[in-house]
Amino acid sequence: MQGARMARRSFSRLATAVRAPADVPRMPAFDHVPLPYDGPSAVEIARKRAEFLSPSLFHFYSNPLNIVEGKKQYLYDEHGKRYLDAFAGIATVCCGHSHPDIIDAITAQAKRLQHSTVLYLNHAIADFAEALASKMPGDLKVVFFTNSGTEANELAIMMARLYTGSHDLISLRNSYHGNAAGTMGATAQKNWKFNVIQSGVHHAVNPDPYRGAFGSDAEKYARDVKEIIVFGTTGHVAGFISEAIQGVGGIVEVAPGYLPLAYDAVRKAGGLCIADEVQAGFARVGSHFWGFETHGVIPDIVTMAKGIGNGIPLGAVVTTPEIAQVLTRRCYFNTFGGNPLCTAGGLAVLKVLEKEKLQENAFIVGSYLKDRLRGLQEKHEVIGDVRGTGFMLGVELVTDRQLKTPAKDEICHAMEHMKEMGVLVGKGGFYGNVFRITPPLCFTKEDADFFVDVMDIALSKL
Repeated sequence: MQGARMARRSFSRLATAVRAPADVPRMPAFDHVPLPYDGPSAVEIARKRAEFLSPSLFHFYSNPLNIVEGKKQYLYDEHGKRYLDAFAGIATVCCGHSHPDIIDAITAQAKRLQHSTVLYLNHAIADFAEALASKMPGDLKVVFFTNSGTEANELAIMMARLYTGSHDLISLRNSYHGNAAGTMGATAQKNWKFNVIQSGVHHAVNPDPYRGAFGSDAEKYARDVKEIIVFGTTGHVAGFISEAIQGVGGIVEVAPGYLPLAYDAVRKAGGLCIADEVQAGFARVGSHFWGFETHGVIPDIVTMAKGIGNGIPLGAVVTTPEIAQVLTRRCYFNTFGGNPLCTAGGLAVLKVLEKEKLQENAFIVGSYLKDRLRGLQEKHEVIGDVRGTGFMLGVELVTDRQLKTPAKDEICHAMEHMKEMGVLVGKGGFYGNVFRITPPLCFTKEDADFFVDVMDIALSKL
């Protein structure tokens, strides 16, 4: 029985090279043979997940995928079928799956020292902090390591409140910043908020050029920030937190010119400006290394995670030496933040981004992909908007372009069709009707063509 199961799940180069049906676009050639898989089936895993894991977990697709291997921009299921990954673990795998340089760095560090404590010296954390600081503008050069984006944003919010002596924080509607107490308060979508105490956060009108009340009029949106300060606070605030491109919110780029105006208003009220770069950071936007740089602003605090470790549980907060001093008032400590294993991997990520010119690739191929998606928009009435930059792109589906009625069911059907043709993509936005296209930064033009051709066929079947 065991041998039969092994034979059933084992596969070879021949099995992975089976041609697709004539009406399905051909996936780009890729020189990789996945290892034989003899683990539990998708059905067995789903049963265990239902019995032993949180009932809050959800999954894409009517038949959940069992992903067992990844290489660069591709993933493989238990049967050896190859998929083009256009989601990258939710904008996380920036250098590509199982990158050898990153694996080697992690393995070498694990063989020497997996974990001790930051109470002792170790070069891994210091080397990575120095390298990370070199990527930041201005006086942003003090790094605090965490394990996730939620932790990073929690710390940034606390630091802003301590530094200013104010409690009031301004965030944007439709934003997502995490799922702990402070970050859940800053998050402004009911889908992600539980009925627990969330105090001191004011949510400004979202400067959304597509669905926003004022279109792309940055000054009108910024006026709301000023009015919140005047009518909703003492006139002094702790800070303002925002993404340059809202990820969970549906790849929404804030209106051009908005961030400089909002930053100015907040700083005049004594507040600090926090840039949440958890999804947009680490070269994903292509034109710049950080999303906030596309708006010509320099924050007081920057938070990051996801792409920082290419899948390693790692996050960070970077700020100025002056602001960093607030944590010396008491003891601040994070057991796993900055452990040698994660920071060695993080440093390897920076080296790979530089060595393989992945930021340049994100800009060139991302621009090409966006142009091709706009071509699809002209063909398919269901596409209401194409937006984003680099490899952080969104395609919003609507059933009526004038009313902008969210096409919630249609996007699910399209995703099923795309999966069958070998493409995995995310979805998000408040209504769940936006394709979130955030592939690994090694995505090629051939991948982009295949992706668009598959999406074209999927939308034609709606």
